[in-house]
Amino acid sequence: MGALQLMLPLLVLLATAARAVAAAGARPSEVAVGALFTYDSTIGRAARLAIELAVDDVNADRTVLAGTQLKLITQDTNCSGFLGTIEALQLMENNAVAVIGPQSSGIGHVISHVVNELHVPLLSFAATDPTLSASEYPYFIRTTISDYFQMNAVASIVDHYQWKEVTAIFVDDDYGRGGVSALGDALAEKRARISYKAAIPPNSDTDMINDVLFRANMMESRVMVVHVNPDTGMRIFSIANKLQMLARGYVWIVTDWLAAVLDSSASRDLKYMSHIQGLIVLRQHTPESAAKNKFISKWNNVAHNRSITSGLNSYGFYAYDSVWAVARGIDQFLNSGQQISFSTDPRLHDSNGSALQLSILKIFDGGEQMLQQLLLTNFTGLTGPVQFNSDRNLVRPAYDILNIGGSGSQLIGYWSNYSGLSVTAPEILYQKPPNTSSIVQRLHNVVWPGDSTTTPKGWVFPNNGQPLRVGVPIKASFKELVAGGRGPNNVTGYCVDIFNTAINLLPYPVPCQFVTIGDGTKNPNYDDIINMVAANSLDAAVGDFAIVRNRTKIAEFTQPYIESGLVIVAPVKQATSSAWAFLKPFTLEMWFSFSTMFFAHIQQLATGITGIDDLISSALPIGYQAGKFTRNYLIEELNIPESRLVPLNTIQEYADALQRGPKDGGVAAIVDEMPYVDIFLSYHCNFRVVGQEFTKEGWGFAFQRDSPLAADLSTAILQLSESGQLQRIHDEWFTRPSCSSDDSEVGATRLGLGSFWGLFLACALICLFALLVFFIRVCWQYSKYSNSEAAGEPSAADADAAAAATDAAERQRRPSRLGSFKELIQFVDKKEEEVRRTMKRRSSEKDNQAAGSSDVQSVVSA
Repeated sequence: MGALQLMLPLLVLLATAARAVAAAGARPSEVAVGALFTYDSTIGRAARLAIELAVDDVNADRTVLAGTQLKLITQDTNCSGFLGTIEALQLMENNAVAVIGPQSSGIGHVISHVVNELHVPLLSFAATDPTLSASEYPYFIRTTISDYFQMNAVASIVDHYQWKEVTAIFVDDDYGRGGVSALGDALAEKRARISYKAAIPPNSDTDMINDVLFRANMMESRVMVVHVNPDTGMRIFSIANKLQMLARGYVWIVTDWLAAVLDSSASRDLKYMSHIQGLIVLRQHTPESAAKNKFISKWNNVAHNRSITSGLNSYGFYAYDSVWAVARGIDQFLNSGQQISFSTDPRLHDSNGSALQLSILKIFDGGEQMLQQLLLTNFTGLTGPVQFNSDRNLVRPAYDILNIGGSGSQLIGYWSNYSGLSVTAPEILYQKPPNTSSIVQRLHNVVWPGDSTTTPKGWVFPNNGQPLRVGVPIKASFKELVAGGRGPNNVTGYCVDIFNTAINLLPYPVPCQFVTIGDGTKNPNYDDIINMVAANSLDAAVGDFAIVRNRTKIAEFTQPYIESGLVIVAPVKQATSSAWAFLKPFTLEMWFSFSTMFFAHIQQLATGITGIDDLISSALPIGYQAGKFTRNYLIEELNIPESRLVPLNTIQEYADALQRGPKDGGVAAIVDEMPYVDIFLSYHCNFRVVGQEFTKEGWGFAFQRDSPLAADLSTAILQLSESGQLQRIHDEWFTRPSCSSDDSEVGATRLGLGSFWGLFLACALICLFALLVFFIRVCWQYSKYSNSEAAGEPSAADADAAAAATDAAERQRRPSRLGSFKELIQFVDKKEEEVRRTMKRRSSEKDNQAAGSSDVQSVVSA
């Protein structure tokens, strides 16, 4: 028992050792990792040493891949897709579990098909083409920033300086085309565009590049975006300098390839520095850190010891981090209990005796698991956070923005996907809420080509020998606005005069060639002319073009040079005044209100239409000017049936249609813009505007979408307006006097003295009748009053009854006498109530007196 107790610890120790040996046997002593890049290239020279230093650091770090060493296998692609594919196949023969590279997007497209079949993850530190997508190439992982973000940075710079068009100069391969495609999308979001694409074929000689740049220089845009390879791109600026394309007024925005060239070259060795003054250059942003500074020092020391003359650029940082991402992914793969093993692909078995020996290529059995571990990478490297989002892009893309000047460059700002342009480092802004305020300073001051500090406007009139193609509508009438002569350049009119005057105010010459549209017998369709501008059949359209919503979606309009709006014109009757004119304004019921009798203003509208509501509710035909936007407005906005609309072309057709009226094949009213109506009414005075303007528009000149000429011409029109010249041009063309300065004279009857003599006669007869009735009534009352007075005189108190009766009878037989005229006047002056009271009192006294007389007679008889 004691011996057993002594041996038990020994057995446990042996079991532990056996497990350690088994574990050591399960974890390989080394793992092969491939690297593909072009050794002798700007990016390759920096990346090669960075990858070697990264492998050394990984193998020296006991916290990663403990007991397992990375075995680096490098292959030179020599900037060739074909050789790159061959080198990739050779790497696969060595059972590499991952491949770092390639640096070329074109080679990346080819090799991605190989690694997809063999399930070997491909981590590229320099292939920036956005079309290298995870959906098409699932085993491709980009460990640098996609050009999708770089082109968004370029678009932000273009938008910051309010440029609308750029010329893209790019190498015509997968890398160049993919980047320019992303640039076009990014500019479209900023309402800008690529106006010209200058594609340079790969391996072009000096003459070819000269031809491409010469054609680009003939275009109107002066904002050049250059997206080419770093090893051949410098020739572009040497040739551009000879073509005087680096002078004042030009803008050059260069993607990160130039920053790689500048960082890799000592200033004393850079022969082309004088050719790139004033350029704006982008460079991948890598935050400052102790680890980054330590690596730079180490890289420089080793490069010096190896007599490497080129310098370190940002792609070297991404290559270094790529190695660490692979090492951490392999470590997690092995820690999860996975085994590194390969199996043959039966599809690669050669039964025809081919010498290619494709059967030696094997599939990495754990490739899918390794891919997932790599996608879960999350650490802080030299380039900042190394972590992938759902689109397999690095989570914090950012760029430095440099301005080349003197013998070096000046940092003028940053761009990040988080906060856009800023003068604050992105790692600081990531700690704050995003700030999109337009008042925040976005970039420091720039020194532009030609040593200018004034921001270039970004375009000039194209120097390609082609004048501006200006479409002009030639109509059947309204010649005061636009009229065509014998030749296309002999166009005249108010609109053309304003255009020519504004063009002459521009600080640069703009040759124009007028293209007449229309035969002068019928009006052309104005929407069709605007569509011609949008389709690049015309460069501009000049004339009486209303600025309306559907047109602004496809063309760029200038500032309006005249106000306009839709109004209604209707016929009116020329009513004559009569003795009974005062009776016409109101109906019989309205005459119960006499307070407005002498303030009648009589409108004689023939159709009874008083405004747009009456016109819409009626079923009467409506005239409109053919070819103008009025037709669509009436149909689409006011829901008026098209069957009610009658197109008209000339002023005479306007007048004829209104005079005939709806009952005789004419129209009840015409809807047109105010300037046309003013001209029409200056010829025909028997019509008038009904109601008010029910739309508000203006006329402007149309240019192609986002054309910078539209903005410059708008400024010129404002100058004309402020100087008063715009009004003077208007007065020169519209000299025909109007029919009357007082609108009330048209369609209204002026009420003079003769218009009211019937009223005066009626009033006089009524007054005489009233006076006669009054006189008769007064005489009747006075007669009655006088009789009552005579009947009320007192008798003698002391007379006997007989004598009293006799006297009373005698008085009754005495006839009444009318008083004097004075008494009559006094009676008239008495109030009627007083007269009634007096007559009533006297009547009562008379009754009492009569009763007393009867009593006396009775006594006498008795």
